[in-house]
Amino acid sequence: MSRIARLWRMFYTMLYISAFTFGGGFVIVSLMKKKYVDGYGWLSEEEMLDMTALAQSSPGAIAVNAAILTGYRLAGVPGVVVSVIATILPPLLVLSVISFFYGIFRDSPVVQAVLKGMQAGVAAVICDVVLDLSGKVVKTKSVLSILLMVAAFVLVYFFNVSVILLILAAAILGVVIGFWRKK
Repeated sequence: MSRIARLWRMFYTMLYISAFTFGGGFVIVSLMKKKYVDGYGWLSEEEMLDMTALAQSSPGAIAVNAAILTGYRLAGVPGVVVSVIATILPPLLVLSVISFFYGIFRDSPVVQAVLKGMQAGVAAVICDVVLDLSGKVVKTKSVLSILLMVAAFVLVYFFNVSVILLILAAAILGVVIGFWRKK
């Protein structure tokens, strides 16, 4: 297969996956595996797992990170450009259309009710994630982790401490503890 044909297939595949996938980056990564590992045989299962781990641990959207890694592995820098454009194009178009029509319908009681309902749904998802993650912290039985979790909640909720400051403090604490444990 020629380089241009491969780039075109990568573009079409990522455009299709991004346009018809709902549920976030992990859903896209699983569909990328079906296409690139199972369908085309361009990547091994181990390579896809490694790319997923890197995409998850890197800052930014998992779908874009996975597109960058996959595109680079398959076709170098041109593969990155093609994969990223194909990945961000569908959400960009959808959001552009929504924002255009939102300006027209923002004062509609129906639209306001739908947005309120979406806020409730987002709040429920965030509560679910918080409960799931805090349950995992408690299961570790690490006194330090549990104390940090409770302290972070108290500092943010009762004292309005910036979350950014807490993240920086946790990063510094993690580095200090990491060096301390190596000794």
